Amino acid sequence: MRRYKRTLVAVAVTTTVVAGTAGWASGSAQQAVTGPPPGADAWVADRSTGRTLPDPATASPAQVAEFFRELDPKGRDELARRHSLVVGNLDGAPVELRYRANALAIEGTRFARLAESGRQILAFDPRGRGQVAEVYGDLGKADSVSVVVPGSDMDAGTFDRAKDPYGTPAGMAKSLRAATHNRTAVIAWTGYTTPVGVGLDAASGDLAEAGAGRLARFTQGLKAVGAAKPSLFCHSYGSVVCGLAAEDVNARDIVVLGSPGMRAGSARDLKTDARLWAAKDPSDWISKVPNIEFAGLGHGNDPTEPGFGARRVPAEQAEGHTGYFAPGTDSLRAFASIAEGRTP
Repeated sequence: MRRYKRTLVAVAVTTTVVAGTAGWASGSAQQAVTGPPPGADAWVADRSTGRTLPDPATASPAQVAEFFRELDPKGRDELARRHSLVVGNLDGAPVELRYRANALAIEGTRFARLAESGRQILAFDPRGRGQVAEVYGDLGKADSVSVVVPGSDMDAGTFDRAKDPYGTPAGMAKSLRAATHNRTAVIAWTGYTTPVGVGLDAASGDLAEAGAGRLARFTQGLKAVGAAKPSLFCHSYGSVVCGLAAEDVNARDIVVLGSPGMRAGSARDLKTDARLWAAKDPSDWISKVPNIEFAGLGHGNDPTEPGFGARRVPAEQAEGHTGYFAPGTDSLRAFASIAEGRTP
């Protein structure tokens, strides 16, 4: 009975601690954005090429890639112009074509800054708070690729905010790329609906489950266009997403940092061949989140515990919950080695 009471207390604490990057604030319930982007029906009905276009809801990234390989450049550009929002989000479509399509899709939206010259937007969905994936480096030529998967409070409007830069996907991605001396292409992937502040969303796995499917498909899309097998860097609630996606994701490494848990009892439960790494610095408040999973709340065991089975990443020099990618830290140096396929 005493143990049961302790568990209930732990659940109560879990529901009042943010599982992302915003600190202490009030949470609000979020509705996960899933499925094909707006315009998918018009895309499917288009017969201008004389061929059936791949259905965004059912076609695999490999099938999408095959379709575009058989299409001439003029046909590709015409589809990107007429169906920019679909092509820009179509995993398996040529990377450069997606950049051009997304630049068109972003024009006239509240996210117009994302269409500035030089930006490489690999995915853009304006629904809800907005989702976006931005590439830093040459995705087609890089020998190694990394994907940053963020935690709470990240969306198309905040993923590259100037405040707390190393706590944002864009800041993490830029810092990681710089630490590899620009040898690695890095993607800041804010491709799922994240929790906002404190609330049941942050303590439950519902948004993470929706995000896991999107992350798995995104990485399969990288494989379909010939990009290097990526390393995933999963921060805070993003590590819950990566844990649920682990079995289906195309990844060489899965690195979790500041993790509240991965919805798994051990590394073996993740059923992945990817190398698993975990980092948590001594000052990270995430240590105060109880590592339990009860009645759908909480995210399970701490991945940094020896019994979990992940390789421990040094993080003594990182500070707080968002300092893991800060220049000069032991954690960033280790991340750079992992990103390049080396062992720290």
